[in-house]
Amino acid sequence: MQIRDIGLSALKGGPHTTRKNVLLEADGPVGDRLFAVVDLANGRVLKTVEHPLLITCRAQWQDGVLSVDIGGQQIAATPEFNDQNVTLDYWGRAVGMQVVDGPWALAFSRLLGKDVAVAQINTPGGVVYGDSVTILTTSSLRRLADEAATTVDARRFRATFTIDTGDAAAQVEDSWAGRELDVGSARLRVGVGIPRCAVIDLEPDTGARGTNLLKTLARLNGSDIPFGVYAQVIRPGSVGCGDQVRLLPVS
Repeated sequence: MQIRDIGLSALKGGPHTTRKNVLLEADGPVGDRLFAVVDLANGRVLKTVEHPLLITCRAQWQDGVLSVDIGGQQIAATPEFNDQNVTLDYWGRAVGMQVVDGPWALAFSRLLGKDVAVAQINTPGGVVYGDSVTILTTSSLRRLADEAATTVDARRFRATFTIDTGDAAAQVEDSWAGRELDVGSARLRVGVGIPRCAVIDLEPDTGARGTNLLKTLARLNGSDIPFGVYAQVIRPGSVGCGDQVRLLPVS
């Protein structure tokens, strides 16, 4: 097995940016989901499933500059902190954040049709639904494409790692639960399956709804609709595309 694709997003809800390599620290991929679009009036972090256009807003965070494509306009600036510390709701969890000043809030407000702000998360992983790393396999993607009778774009699932599993059975990753994987110089402990929602039916470039993949998964996997697995970092390290993936023996 080997790493086929790596992806992360500096902006919660935005599309993953393809990476050649990534550094994994104890709390997850460095640079992943550092910022979020927030609704201060209602005290919550915006969700992609409720605001599909977020999926069109590709973000990069490099050398202290946040660059985001918002409605086709590339907006780049250095965030300025205004000492506005807030605690917002994210799926029932309280998340500490700092509101940042800059040109993005106005552009996001126009795109989404409501007043929003941009905030930086205080603690890495604060706006991650489950564990910090997510894994897909080519075996499962292949089966899903066969069952749905359509091409399946892996970007819909925004996984940290897509692993090429060759001729392995579909959803082989489910059998890895509780076991450890060596990926590059890092080590992961595989967790439970990832419950999926209507976001996977959003077209990755436009945010338009246009497939029935969620219904296909429900038919295959039952009411929980899992696809892919979570993982935790138990040994930090670097991972690159093409790196070997090794499932460790049960201890």
